[in-house]
Amino acid sequence: MPRKSATPPVDSTEESVTGASPASVTPLSVLQRFRVLIRTAQRHSQWVERQSGVTGAQLWALQELLERPGLRVGELAKMLALHQSTASNMIDKLESAGFVRKERTTADQRVVRLYLTETGEELLERAPSPARGVLPEALRLMPADELERLQADLDALLGQIRHLDEGFGMQPLPFSE
Repeated sequence: MPRKSATPPVDSTEESVTGASPASVTPLSVLQRFRVLIRTAQRHSQWVERQSGVTGAQLWALQELLERPGLRVGELAKMLALHQSTASNMIDKLESAGFVRKERTTADQRVVRLYLTETGEELLERAPSPARGVLPEALRLMPADELERLQADLDALLGQIRHLDEGFGMQPLPFSE
């Protein structure tokens, strides 16, 4: 049975985070929400690692392999928004720990398919949930129109950042391994 998070859920209302009413939205109140989102995701990932012995990203990878056995490393990397080499290193660690096995197809020995082992499945059964992490799961559960609006608003914010700091590079942070 999956365990519940030891941290209380974050209420998404304006008042719960800052004590401000929706009418008093400021750059600082928005920044505070970003900090709450990031800190919540970090705490959940740390808690997952303490409870299960694998990182949040590794647990997410195991969940994807449970739902889609036989993925290739590149396919898994795309699902996790990781560079393929990062995903490959993660899979090597999970394989060494006995949670994942690799199989090569007979037709093309270069193609490696990934599968959970029984030990990997057992880990997922007892691991904290959501296995994908609180932020990816919350985004997944959002209605499509809200998710589209959020992405458009974040794209606009990224556009502002791009104009303010052209040397920034606009690269996402990798998941910690």
